[in-house]
Amino acid sequence: MKFSIAVNMERSHADQDMRQVARNALDLVRMAEQGGFEIAWAAEHHAIELTVGPNPFTILMHWAAHTTHIRLGTAVVVAPYWHPIRLAGEAALFDIFSDGRLELGLGRGAFQYEFDRMAGGIEQRRGGTYLREILPVVQALWKGDTEHNGEIWQFPLATSVPKPLQHPHPPIWVAARDPDTFAWAIGSGANILATPLSRPHAEVETLGRRFDETIARFPELGRPRFLMLRRACVYRHAEDWRVPVETSIAHDKEFDSLFRNIGGVTNGFVMPEQPHAVQSHGDDLANTVLDRMVFGTPDQVIARLIEYEAVGVDQFCYGASFGLPHAVACRSLELFITEVMPHFAERTGAATVAA
Repeated sequence: MKFSIAVNMERSHADQDMRQVARNALDLVRMAEQGGFEIAWAAEHHAIELTVGPNPFTILMHWAAHTTHIRLGTAVVVAPYWHPIRLAGEAALFDIFSDGRLELGLGRGAFQYEFDRMAGGIEQRRGGTYLREILPVVQALWKGDTEHNGEIWQFPLATSVPKPLQHPHPPIWVAARDPDTFAWAIGSGANILATPLSRPHAEVETLGRRFDETIARFPELGRPRFLMLRRACVYRHAEDWRVPVETSIAHDKEFDSLFRNIGGVTNGFVMPEQPHAVQSHGDDLANTVLDRMVFGTPDQVIARLIEYEAVGVDQFCYGASFGLPHAVACRSLELFITEVMPHFAERTGAATVAA
């Protein structure tokens, strides 16, 4: 198992200096590079302070300027918000500027709030149609002149300028949860970005079975990579659970408000249906969060990640951004690097020797 990290720039109140928010995100990316993470991922979101990401390539360019070898990925470019020619060109240009470090992740989009403002109000569930059309067009544009007359986009003969540095193109990832998207993505030669969101741990096993069943249908393509994203926090003592758990609960209220299109957004800040009163939650809710997320002492986190590995996950994505105080986030990442990751490096080394 290898490791990547998803880092968002997030603001919880208007008094936060956006420059410091950007510095905090970069701190985590640079720590991840020094600690041996393979990829750092940036998201695309619009008009919400919960995740500040109007252009993931701009964020990645900032990170590229302050790193040397960690690969840099979009998780994800939201297909309905892009024209294929623009996406092909911007992705290729970043690949050149980053010396061939791009990992291009695409998805259909998550929040109707954004679709109402960025995609003419189309239904969020229609985003899959855009995703399925844009990917092969971008690949064709990277090869050379192509014209396109699709359901969504039409244009005369054109090509991507520039072309990507990586050959034949940067690795492609698709955000997938449902069986049809798994099948389409793997059949298209893409790797899989999956997340159980805030669902029970059993969802990890469900996604693992879905991956296995799907790759069995395409034996001629070889095995794509299988990434799973989950919020993570490592702490020294088991009794230190309270800050990450309560922060996760508060974050879920905002995410769920957007995901289910309830509540509201005022000046970019999400106003959930219910207030962020997390102190009164009982042990049952805390235990639910601890069961679902990758929270715990180093030994507890290692045990949980072995379960992810057992269902075929070869890239665990450490979800770093859910409102943690920056000092807590940094300490968690430090513990993950020094006390969790070496366990998996040793397992990989042992397997190599045995082979």
